[in-house]
Amino acid sequence: MKEQEKKQIPLRLSSSLYNDLAKWAEDDFRSINGQIEFLLTECVKKRKRTKASKEDKTN
Repeated sequence: MKEQEKKQIPLRLSSSLYNDLAKWAEDDFRSINGQIEFLLTECVKKRKRTKASKEDKTN
């Protein structure tokens, strides 16, 4: 899949989480969708780094 192609998924959030994300997105000048995508991307990058670091220590 090309990087520019986007998948749509339904996402259910609590009202409080949605409101917190909306405020954070506004602070960062992003849409809520953009903020969620940004946060998920950062989490995946961090997980990959952590996983690679753990694998390096076991080898």
